[in-house]
Amino acid sequence: MNAPTPLPADYHLHTPLCKHAVGTPAEFHAAAAARGIPEICFTDHVPTPDGYDARHRMTLSDFPAYQALITALQDRETPSVRLGSAGDYYEGCEPFLREWLPAQPFDLVLGSVHYLDDWGFDSPDQRARWDTADVPAVWRHYFQQVTRLAQSRLFDVVGHFDLPKKFGHRIDETNLKRWAVPALDALAQAGMGIEINTSGFRRPVREQYPAALLLTLARERQ
Repeated sequence: MNAPTPLPADYHLHTPLCKHAVGTPAEFHAAAAARGIPEICFTDHVPTPDGYDARHRMTLSDFPAYQALITALQDRETPSVRLGSAGDYYEGCEPFLREWLPAQPFDLVLGSVHYLDDWGFDSPDQRARWDTADVPAVWRHYFQQVTRLAQSRLFDVVGHFDLPKKFGHRIDETNLKRWAVPALDALAQAGMGIEINTSGFRRPVREQYPAALLLTLARERQ
């Protein structure tokens, strides 16, 4: 019998401190061990002082507790444990992130775009806005923001690169290439990685982030 294919590391895990995850870090560690995952990194959303998207992140005063929860696992056996964060890129975020992120002992910082102006476009609570949205314009704006995310040089990896497709709102291949390629070029110039995120299979889109076409385009920029 052939040995099972080893699973990759998982670098996108949240704790209950970010208010939309269930299970303790120790339970995540045990589950990863049972599945043969060699390494995990916890990446709760970065706390912000301006109240941005407070429903989905810890407060600044919670951060020491988060750090303690993760570091307490780092002397355990496989899987090894890394301390990370998930930083949201939005208008006005850079001054705080530029000072705060380097002051923390992070092994990895994910960067993502979840808001376009005041719209949390991937939030189920705000899904109805898609009904009247100019879908191509949303995608164009989104990739412009991802390009700025990369140019900020604040992050190591971009998360769920083609997130606007979450609820099934796609665009044609010509426009996808036109708007995604500048973002991919900026990511390559910044030396950033691209997360392969399988959570899309649980969403209406039923596909990983990013799509196969975008992965091919990204590979061409290595």
